[in-house]
Amino acid sequence: MKLRYLLVAVLFFSVYTAKSQEISDTKFGKGIINFTAKDSSFSVKFAPRFQARYVVNWDHDGDKYGSGEQNFLIRRARLKFDGYAYSPKLRYKIELGLSNRDISGANQFNRNTPRYILDAVIMWNFAENFELWAGQTKLPGNVERVVSSGNLQLIDRSLLNSRFNIDRDLGIQVRHHTKLGEKFLMREKIAISQGEGRNVTEGNEGGLQYTGRLEFLPFGKFISKGDYSQADLKREQTPKLMLAFTYDYNQDAVKTRSNLGSYMFLADGSLYETDITTFFADAMFKYKGFAFMGEYALRDADNPVAVEADGTETGDIVTTGSAFNGQASYLFKSNYEITGRFTTLDFDDVTGRAAEEQYTLGFSKYVVGHKLKIQADVSYSTLGGNEDRIMFRTGFDLHF
Repeated sequence: MKLRYLLVAVLFFSVYTAKSQEISDTKFGKGIINFTAKDSSFSVKFAPRFQARYVVNWDHDGDKYGSGEQNFLIRRARLKFDGYAYSPKLRYKIELGLSNRDISGANQFNRNTPRYILDAVIMWNFAENFELWAGQTKLPGNVERVVSSGNLQLIDRSLLNSRFNIDRDLGIQVRHHTKLGEKFLMREKIAISQGEGRNVTEGNEGGLQYTGRLEFLPFGKFISKGDYSQADLKREQTPKLMLAFTYDYNQDAVKTRSNLGSYMFLADGSLYETDITTFFADAMFKYKGFAFMGEYALRDADNPVAVEADGTETGDIVTTGSAFNGQASYLFKSNYEITGRFTTLDFDDVTGRAAEEQYTLGFSKYVVGHKLKIQADVSYSTLGGNEDRIMFRTGFDLHF
């Protein structure tokens, strides 16, 4: 029934637009709709995007790599709306996910429904250098996570990010920037959130999550917010550097990876709680087509092994340990790019997980920057010092 209503709505929209076709002054990569009210009381930009992928893995079986396991998928398919309401000082962003990876994760705490909403946040510039954010959006965590998935220079983010990032959550953030000299810029970001990730409707379980991040830009701002976009597409003519540190404290956390992972249930249906801390140090550097991004992550928990009241272990263990990720790239004048990445994960003994390393070599062709690009990469991984697998990925991104 819902699908029927959706198809009818799309039909009416198609008929309406066919009857009122106009030539727009917008262009590819700037959104399908860029509308500002005549009295300047609001604006809206609508920009859909999707990423298609082909992945093949060869797992090491002790003597050799067997036949590859192949997979075609739509990795992401999203609808993004942003603009301002009432005043340019009150901005908003709404982003909806449609792919299976975007909407998976239904559970009793979100009423067993698909998790369509990625971002739904307002950003109020209430004083000269201050912004108040409220709603659901990314926490100010490691730089790789905050970089949009549409602005990556490899097919996907690193193993560090998949094991240790703190992702999206519901809450409030205060952001401020300070000039420390003619060019030197410092940015401060503080967040208080629910601590259980996105789209939670039943709760709050456990305590709250507190995040603080400091960013230092000694040589001034990057062109076009390049500190949060991989690859030096703007070819910075002077060196640009961002150094940042993030501390996150999730009080009475109930998930295995801070506000991510699985819920730690006890036999009586209640949840195991423990305090989890996560620390990040990261850097972004760009100059004349060369780009470098480095990250270090460290996670600890007061009592990482979940236990019942009588001390019996439940089987759930908080993912604790440390990780490093570094990647460097060069963009040729033909807009072809070559990227190398090295990632290492060192888990605490209590997790029972072996150390992982991954080496990745990637190639990109930027047709219209990150808005239209073709990419491929190959990765070699080890597990506990032994050969683990080889992975090849390729795909394209299309962002209106």
